[in-house]
Amino acid sequence: MKMSVKQLRAFLAVAHTLSFAQASEQLNISQPALSLAIRGLEDTLGGQLLLRTTRRVALTPEGATLFPLARQLLADWDNVEEALRQRFTLQLGKVAIAAMPSFAANQLPPLLKTFRDRYAGINVAVHDVINEQVFEMIREGRVEIGIAFEPEPSDTLHFTPLCTDRFVAVVSKNSPFTSKAQVTWRELLTLDFITLQRPSAVRLLLEQELLRSGKKLEVAFESHQLVTVGRMVANGLGASAVPALCVKQMRELGAYCVPLVGPVIERRVGLIRLTQHRLSTAAQALADTIKAGEY
Repeated sequence: MKMSVKQLRAFLAVAHTLSFAQASEQLNISQPALSLAIRGLEDTLGGQLLLRTTRRVALTPEGATLFPLARQLLADWDNVEEALRQRFTLQLGKVAIAAMPSFAANQLPPLLKTFRDRYAGINVAVHDVINEQVFEMIREGRVEIGIAFEPEPSDTLHFTPLCTDRFVAVVSKNSPFTSKAQVTWRELLTLDFITLQRPSAVRLLLEQELLRSGKKLEVAFESHQLVTVGRMVANGLGASAVPALCVKQMRELGAYCVPLVGPVIERRVGLIRLTQHRLSTAAQALADTIKAGEY
């Protein structure tokens, strides 16, 4: 039989007051129940901790040894209880999320602001990584939730759709395409094409979809960052195609976005987590905040 927190609290109360009457009042239990808890602790440890007479209570040498240890043990226990309580009530905690760049740079910041306003004590670590790395980080347990294009059907990854994202053409403000209601791929590919480097999901998706339509994607400039792609387009180096999630970002970089057809390329975007993993309280709260957003 092992000693319990209840027994240690009983011992500590008597050791502090050197009175069973005061200790039982402090703990709000009867004196027989208090005596039973002390006796149980002594039986567990194998010896007497308190010397009891009709007039006084004193600590044995073993009781004096236990006194500071019990105080530290209970302080640590209370700290653990409080830390977990704060996490379960979202007063304190940490959550990690991985998001593909188009979402991380555009839709995620206002969602994090909403989350922070509600749960100021929760630290959020954002990993801005390409689509494939989102899946990898979730599978490896480095993050609890991710935001990416819909993965292939899997037993390990659970996908909750947020929106369907459609690719748009990105051109410079001086381009004649800015006056058009929509641009075809045939028209767009007459310009030097700028896009993300492999293994970006955006790059691979464009190549695959265009190949199905009998078109080959000839690339003039490529970069690892959407910001760089937008800047290149804005400076007249060519044109690009990006998820509509990036429209605001492209405009801020000085580029212009136009609906893109022939073919229309679109893909669902959503929340991803491990199928068999129960999210922490903080991760579930962040997931709920993201799902409640407008897209």
